[in-house]
Formats: sequence, structure tokens, C-alpha cells
Amino acid sequence: MMRVGIIGFGFMGRMHHRCWRALPDVRIVALCDPDAAALQSGGGPRGNIAGASEVVDLSGVALYTDPAELFARERLDAVSITVPTHLHADVSVRALEAGAHVLCEKPMALSCAEGRRMLDAAARAGRHLQIGHCIRFWPEYVKAREIVTDGAFGRVISAAFRRFSATARTRRGCWFEDASQSGGMLFDLHSHDTDFVQHLFGLPESVSSHGDCASGGVNHILTAYRYAGGPLVTAEGGWAMTPSHGFQMAFTLVLEKAVVCFDSKRSPTLTVYPETGEPFSPPLEAGDGYERQIRHFIGRIRGERMPAVISPHDALTTLRLLEAERESLTAGQAVEIKEVC
Repeated sequence: MMRVGIIGFGFMGRMHHRCWRALPDVRIVALCDPDAAALQSGGGPRGNIAGASEVVDLSGVALYTDPAELFARERLDAVSITVPTHLHADVSVRALEAGAHVLCEKPMALSCAEGRRMLDAAARAGRHLQIGHCIRFWPEYVKAREIVTDGAFGRVISAAFRRFSATARTRRGCWFEDASQSGGMLFDLHSHDTDFVQHLFGLPESVSSHGDCASGGVNHILTAYRYAGGPLVTAEGGWAMTPSHGFQMAFTLVLEKAVVCFDSKRSPTLTVYPETGEPFSPPLEAGDGYERQIRHFIGRIRGERMPAVISPHDALTTLRLLEAERESLTAGQAVEIKEVC
């Protein structure tokens, strides 16, 4: 039986709780949040994806408000870390040093230096560290990558990714608004697509970003990722959508012999438009990215033979790209990616 703890019990903590409790041979033994009121069984705060606001049963679970006390009193095999981003590095390092395998929410941290500290701590402890870039596990994105790597529809000519939410309008006063804690929209929301771009196409030669910073923070961004001789790749993100628009994630892949379109607001969500024949919606694997990333995390811990969908170094590379996008936005020019962290 795997003994699991969750540190941070807001929206994402409750999402992890939902996924962990659905798995066999897993027992959630401890929860930790500095806000004692968060450690209640009532519905939690709402986020972009449904599933974390339901009432949860916390009977038999030890409750803590201090991670240090949790690690001193509990023997944990694995920990989900879902605290505000600026705390990721410190809490992850402490968990790794306590002997736990760590699944830490994305982004890895707010700087490459912090991310490197996490990676080094995992190596010293001999424990598995996985960063929650759940889009790598999201069924529609998994299928898109299969289509691209299969090559049946030829090479990719262009790829455009989009991700929008109303966070800036609907969650005022939340820690997300403070870029020193969340990294702002760039690190919190847009990072999903930055990570998937490098997952699908590898490290770009340069990035060029433009955005809306009228409010003092980055509320909307459009980034072009340059690949020599490769596809035209862009990612657009923003979290100042109106509440009536709400959350949306989408992409359009133009290949030589097909166009692949995904839109979370449509049904079916994923459609392939081939050069010949009728459009079709390919079958997708069951579950969402949250569930699938935790199953992958458990499989890696148990030494199951499976490809590593994401490594700590991948997550560190995503941090480097995010830093480059921020630099490009500030400087008003393209930034070369000469080296990773």
C-alpha cells in the first residue's frame, strides 16, 4: 500500500486528492495546508477544469498546517505538492530529503536556479521527481503527438496553440494575481503550451514574444518559436477573458496531408480533416491528464517498463523557455536559446 500525502489543499490539491483516491493500493494518509479552513470536507475553490470542488471525505486522514511537522511525524512514500509556485522548490526539496517521491505541480519553479535545486535534491535522495505538466498526458494532446510522430500525414507545416481563461477577472485577491508568487499568466497558464511545444518539436532556436502588459502584469501573450527548417509554431495565452467566455484550450496543426483541430469548447473536441476522405474524430484514451500523470508517476516509482513522458530536465527546459519569453517580451526582440539551465 502506497502512503501518500498532499501539501496544499486548494483547487489543485483537491484535484490530486480526487485522482489519488481513485487508484488501487494507494492510501492518502496526510494533508497539509497553512490555512486550517482549507482542510475541510466541503467543496473547494473552483479552477479551470471541473472535478475539484466536490465534497471530500477526510476521515482517517491526518491534517497539518506545517509541512515540517508532517514530515517529522509521517512516513510517506509519495507526496503531491500543490502549494503556490514560489514555494515549490523549498517544499519539494524538504519532501525529497524526507525520503518521499515527489509529484510537484507545474511550473517546476519560478526560476531555473530553483528548478536546478529541485533536480539536484532528487538526485541526492535517489527519489523520483515529476512535474505536473498534465497536458503531456491529456488525451487530445497525446493523440496529436501520435499523429505527428507517426508521419502518415506528412510533416507539420504550422502549429498554433491557444489557451484562455477568466482568472484575472474571477479570482481577484487570489495569490495568482501576485506574480512574485505565481509567475503571473506566463508561468501559470501559458506554461502548459510552452511545455507541449518543446515536447512535440524539441528545443527551439529562439523565441519572440509580444503581449499586453497594460495592467502592470502580462495578461495576454503571443509567442513564436523558431525552428530552422522546421514548422511555424506559435502559442497564445491570456487570462483576462470575460466570465461568459470562460476557459478554453485549443490547437490547430497543419500537416502536408491533413489538418488536426482541437477545441475544448466543441464536441467532439478533436477532429482530423484529411486531404482525401471525410473528417473524423479519432478514438481517445480514457481519463484526463491529471489522472493519467499520477498513474505514470506511480508506474515510474514502481519501476514499470514505460517511456518517460516527462523528466525533471524537461521541466527545467520549460522554465528556460519561459524565462526567454519573458526576456523577449521585455526587450521587444527575439531571444536565442543558446543553452538550457
